[in-house]
Amino acid sequence: MPQVFDRRANLAVKVAMLAIVLALVAGALVWGATLREFSATGEPQSQPIPFSHKHHVGDVGIDCRYCHTTVETAAFPGMPSTHTCLTCHSQLYLDAPALAPLHRSATAGTPIAWRQLHKLPDFVYFDHSIHITKGVACVECHGRVDQMPLEWRSAPLLMQWCLDCHRDPRPHLRPPAEVFSMTPKPPVADGWARSVSLQSIRRMTDCSTCHR
Repeated sequence: MPQVFDRRANLAVKVAMLAIVLALVAGALVWGATLREFSATGEPQSQPIPFSHKHHVGDVGIDCRYCHTTVETAAFPGMPSTHTCLTCHSQLYLDAPALAPLHRSATAGTPIAWRQLHKLPDFVYFDHSIHITKGVACVECHGRVDQMPLEWRSAPLLMQWCLDCHRDPRPHLRPPAEVFSMTPKPPVADGWARSVSLQSIRRMTDCSTCHR
């Protein structure tokens, strides 16, 4: 019985099947790496300068807004500039090896390449200012940074995690004066949260709210 396909055609089919398998494997690896990048929790992350939130926030008591200057007014909270760090470190710990990147940054006039730890995919829109305005405390998403020698992601930042809060945000709200506090939610916050004017749950869970 004659062959339906010649050897060249058989080879092409085998190569195509192999390419499909390799593409699926590569896709799975990329998806796994992407998911890990945006959802891994509890793993301290390295930075150009080993900045300790525990020391600066927990021990010294520096307010979040001192370094993240646009957190109340813009979508992006801002990262500490070289000048901000030198406000203290032009006098303190000048010869500390860990601060060498800071002084190189000042000399070269180039910004510090801070690694953005709480990073969302490009297709997700998130505005810090509206969350701060509505009373979502930093600790709700970032955890107890005042206890982190090196910061790690405490929440998965996955869509379902965000939607759970958007469906019932009031347990996560506190008065404006308490938004930047690392302490547990005060009892008065529950009564205040009930008085907050929120958009409808339908609007807060609509796809276009975060995917624009």
